Amino acid sequence: MRVGIGYDIHQMVEGRKLILGGLEIPHDKGSKGHSDGDALLHAITDALLGAAGLGDIGEYFPDNDPEWKDADSGVLLKEAFKHVKRRGWEVENIDCNIIAQAPKLKPYKSQMESRIASLLEIETRRVNVKAKTNEELDAVGRKEAIATQAVVLLKPAQ
Repeated sequence: MRVGIGYDIHQMVEGRKLILGGLEIPHDKGSKGHSDGDALLHAITDALLGAAGLGDIGEYFPDNDPEWKDADSGVLLKEAFKHVKRRGWEVENIDCNIIAQAPKLKPYKSQMESRIASLLEIETRRVNVKAKTNEELDAVGRKEAIATQAVVLLKPAQ
């Protein structure tokens, strides 16, 4: 078994959609990013790659490569997962935090879990998404950013 950790933070800006966990979340601001700005899928991708000893998301999808401009982060996650599977690993479970003062994410957590599970070809029960605030502290607490964390446990493929 191997474990990996991922982290991402994105500035919140006007004129962008808010995409988290593969879902579009209604909000007046969205995540600034080279791709679609899905900080949760980016953290999961990093955790997945790290657990398999395959580096990080920037090595596969550089933010200065026009091929990945406005890319669907679900596509990036699936592509990274192909590399992990080629190494002989599969996902045992994923645990995630989304740290955001706004919007409230409780209504979307189960849909995010289902979407992530689908992308990684696992049962939804193997994915857990938690939503936290930052108690009005720092850029996240001032609603200037959204941060995410993910831990992935890999096991040998059967």
